[in-house]
Amino acid sequence: MTQSRVCLFIGVLLTAVMFAISQFYRSSVAVISPNLMQEMGLNALDLSRISAAFFYAFALMQIPVGIFLDTVGPKTAMVGLTLVSVSGAVIFALGNSPAWLTFGRVLLGIGMACNFMGSLKLLTLWFKPRQFATLSAMVVSLGTMGNIAAATPLVLLVGLVGWRHSFLIIAGFTLFLALVFLAVIRERNGSGTVDTADEGDIRPSVSQTLTRAWDLFHRKDYWIISLATFCRYGIYAAVQALWAGPFLIHVLKLPAVTAGNILFLMSIGLIVGCPLCGWLSDSVVGARKTIIIPGMVCMVGLLLGMNRLTPDSGVWITYLVFFSFGLASGSGQVMYAHIKEQVPRANAGLAMTGINFFTMAGVAVFLQGLGHVMTRFFPGASLTLPAFHLAFGVCAACLTGIALLYGLTRETLERKPTR
Repeated sequence: MTQSRVCLFIGVLLTAVMFAISQFYRSSVAVISPNLMQEMGLNALDLSRISAAFFYAFALMQIPVGIFLDTVGPKTAMVGLTLVSVSGAVIFALGNSPAWLTFGRVLLGIGMACNFMGSLKLLTLWFKPRQFATLSAMVVSLGTMGNIAAATPLVLLVGLVGWRHSFLIIAGFTLFLALVFLAVIRERNGSGTVDTADEGDIRPSVSQTLTRAWDLFHRKDYWIISLATFCRYGIYAAVQALWAGPFLIHVLKLPAVTAGNILFLMSIGLIVGCPLCGWLSDSVVGARKTIIIPGMVCMVGLLLGMNRLTPDSGVWITYLVFFSFGLASGSGQVMYAHIKEQVPRANAGLAMTGINFFTMAGVAVFLQGLGHVMTRFFPGASLTLPAFHLAFGVCAACLTGIALLYGLTRETLERKPTR
């Protein structure tokens, strides 16, 4: 392996770890929800607000993050914001009221807002466009280790040192990771993989970026893809980051460690699904929509399958349903390639953060929205089986509508799949 390839490998690995820590913070409330409920007397609505705060802050940061990535560069933006997340983790760990927990989650959302998009921007600088869907899916797959860490490993750590000390430990690791990233990462890899035609436009001016943003926001496909990622990831993450925990523990009466294992397997499904769907899109079918739409249809079927689960259902059936849900959700990663291919490479950061705003807003809306729906229609019984049946049914209906709408987008991959 040449020196340049070693540098690229280390770079991809570090970006994946940066994304993984973001995934950890996104999902970490699910398995500690019983601790928070017991210690502070929180209900479903309180939990939804605390968990959703991360995603509201994350979403609102996406447009400025897109401008930062294309103008000041991904490395500076990622390191600076990650340092903000360290303070958020400390405040969350020391919080003694729902308000302080929410404030800590807001700072975490701001601090983690750049890690995924920054990673994708670095991939556009390091590799050729035809490799993007596969490599970005690999980063997502590796980064999903953060979701895994927020499942069974977090349950075990909390059992050893408590949830507060657990978050202080993770805050220290986050600080260490930001410093390593600052010391090691170079934005340009020196291997000549970026097309020379794009060299002079890698760092467009703010006015150029805003002009291209205006053009992007006037495209029908941008809004359809944005709405699709709003629903697809919003629903997946709302289930994975919060509602699966209470559903498995309070409704299906499973032990916390078993619930953590099921969330672990759900993340494994996403780890497998992302690179699989990216590879199928890039190298087998040579299309984006052909992968994305069937993935959403499968998610609909699996949500309806969750509505069939009861305390008497076999635990292995529950494992299978949640693993398959993660697997099917992996198709949504191809949406980033779909939108990126509609703008010049120099503004790839803007295009991807443009739809990522809706990705994160979707999580916040479904996290809190489902909490409102369950509380409104089942007051005093918001964590019961009928309440979750309603929540999963609403999610299935939303995905059905967006899967039909996605058929109106245009295909952007203009090459034949490799044989």
